[in-house]
Amino acid sequence: MTDPNQPGNRLRVAIGGDHAGYPLKQVVSQQLAADPFATLVGDIIDCGTDSTARCDYPDFAVAVSREIILGNADRGIVVCGSGVGVSVAANKIPGIRAAICHDTYSAHQGVEHDDMNVLCIGGRIIGSELALEIVRAFLGARYTPGERHQRRLDKVMEIEAQGRDALGL
Repeated sequence: MTDPNQPGNRLRVAIGGDHAGYPLKQVVSQQLAADPFATLVGDIIDCGTDSTARCDYPDFAVAVSREIILGNADRGIVVCGSGVGVSVAANKIPGIRAAICHDTYSAHQGVEHDDMNVLCIGGRIIGSELALEIVRAFLGARYTPGERHQRRLDKVMEIEAQGRDALGL
């Protein structure tokens, strides 16, 4: 697996989205292969969909997450209408830390502090130019494992490992 925290390493990125996210997913996919993304992105794994025909967003959250869990991708991007559905679905998968980001600060801070590995965006919420700025912030960020960030991430991973038992009920 590529170490996404090493400067200069080009990331392997899995991207997917449902019918509502398809137009924005296509714009982002095309730009990932062009400058200025070429210095950040190596391989691009397209996890579908390939049209605006109605389909179900959880399928694409799973497909992108699968590529990360299998070690084929370092980061993922999932697009649905609002970004909410794919975020909820992706976060059900152990090892995935996904978040909706509709601003650049959240996109880079989520990686730097929380080791976020999946970016969720809403194709009906933001335009392509803003989406590309957010994607650039997400892909250009690196996790900074300082003591407080690592302590908090360890707690998140413990909650994930315990599942419902973490509730102490």
